[in-house]
Amino acid sequence: MLKPSYVMRVLGGMSLSKYKEVLDRTQQFSGMSRSAITKDMVRSAIKFGAGYFDYLTFGFWDLTDEQRDTYLTRFRNKKLITHFNDDTYGVIFDDKEVFNTLFKDFIKRDFINFQRASKEEVKAFVDKHKVIFCKPVEGACGKGCMRKDIADYESFDALYDELGREESWLIEEVLQQHPDNAKVYPNAINCLRIITVVDKKGEPHVIFATQKYGLNGRVVDNYGFGTRVDLETGKICSPGVSGDGSMGIVYDEHPMTHVKLVGYQVPMFKEACELAKAASKVVPQVRYVGWDIAITPDGPAVVEGNNYCAHDFWQLPAQTPEKTGILPVFEAIEPDLKVR
Repeated sequence: MLKPSYVMRVLGGMSLSKYKEVLDRTQQFSGMSRSAITKDMVRSAIKFGAGYFDYLTFGFWDLTDEQRDTYLTRFRNKKLITHFNDDTYGVIFDDKEVFNTLFKDFIKRDFINFQRASKEEVKAFVDKHKVIFCKPVEGACGKGCMRKDIADYESFDALYDELGREESWLIEEVLQQHPDNAKVYPNAINCLRIITVVDKKGEPHVIFATQKYGLNGRVVDNYGFGTRVDLETGKICSPGVSGDGSMGIVYDEHPMTHVKLVGYQVPMFKEACELAKAASKVVPQVRYVGWDIAITPDGPAVVEGNNYCAHDFWQLPAQTPEKTGILPVFEAIEPDLKVR
């Protein structure tokens, strides 16, 4: 249980406009009065470490205290990350060039740092690959990512000058997507998010998997939606839920291609899990990671690793009809874990 004084400091620093928006949505979904919601939110923050977004996103008004206590909430997740991950190694996951260099055997693609490379080296890279993917070196959540085709430019110089006006780019070879994933959404690499935890004996465990899909023509799957994947069968076992889980948007099929989601077989799922487990051993000081893994026709490839993993998108109501959060899974792996 958190100290009330700490919770009040956090609440004091929150955005009033965002809180009002969450309050309005919660009232819409729950039918509770605003005063009752506020009282229960404060109680949930103190007792279960739940932020006000947690309260809305997980549908806390519809859960018993026993059920609420199983959820990995905002404050608990912070404790969990501190327990499992040494933040002095965070740069490995935050800097995309550092990450790609260390995990070169797992990413299975060429890359080059635009700022560090000469113009001749960049030209050789573009001549080789023709279509390139550009990422801000220290970006996150897919922000600023662009796919560039040299055929769309009058010359290489035009492309080079455009890139030079923007951010510090890591330029990558574009991975080819497995046709089964392209069938659902062809405009982006639709990644699996596989959550791994390494126990104290050094044994990795896959504890959850989400198959993400892009939307609205975007070239990344961020801000699309995610589906839960059955760890035994590799089949999608829940509807898709919006990247903003608090919006309550649920997809039974992809709205662009109309492919039905529940029961859809994720290609090469077991191989992707094995790749994630192997990658989880590379940095033993970081034991809790969310891996984004692309499935190519030749097998899975790591896109990135997240050492500060979001806690919400894998505990959403549409994906947890049993109304049980993920925290007991962590506690079974590490019995001395103290985040409640």
